[in-house]
This record gives sequence, structure tokens and C-alpha cells, in this order.
Amino acid sequence: MTDERGSATVVACFAMLALISVAVLVLSLGSAVSARHRVQSAADLGALAAASALSAGPEAACAAARGVVDRMHARVRECRIDRWDVLVTAVVAVPLAAVGPAEAVAAARAGPVD
Repeated sequence: MTDERGSATVVACFAMLALISVAVLVLSLGSAVSARHRVQSAADLGALAAASALSAGPEAACAAARGVVDRMHARVRECRIDRWDVLVTAVVAVPLAAVGPAEAVAAARAGPVD
């Protein structure tokens, strides 16, 4: 007969390791989803701010977009004016425990209704 004392401890350790790994992955996914929603909101509000300031010129419009996006703890990657339409692309850093640092990116367009 073989001595199997202590084998339950080893199995329990592997089970705990698996549980911790799944928890880290779920938290990373939740963090990524939250960052994606936050950056989409920042892009939407930045585009609306830029569209409302467009009558003062393209520089003022993009400055308004940057001001709003910065206050939402994101940054503007691109602010493009196409006649009366404004396209704002925003970025926010996402610290993912399982993968490492990443970025969430979102774009929004605002302008008059055709």
C-alpha cells in the first residue's frame, strides 16, 4: 500500500491556484469593460463639446474636446473636423493584471442632422 497522506493538501493548493487565476481573469475583463464604457463616454462628450464650439473655429472646437476628455481622465488621440462634423477619438489606459497594460479606444462623431 502506498502512503497518500498529504495528497488532499496538494489537490487543495491546485484548486486554490485555479480559483485565484479565474478571479484575476474575471477582474481583468471587468476592468477592460469598465474602461471601454468610460472612454466611449469621454469620446461622446468630447465630440458634442467640439461640435458646440465649432463656430469659433476648428482649433477652439478641438480645444473644447480636449478639455472635456481630459476631465474624464482620458486623452484625445485625434480630433478631426469635416465641414460641420467633428470626429473625436479618445484613449484611456487599462491596467490588465493578466496581460499587462493596454489601451481602450473609442471614437464619436457629432454634427448637424442631415
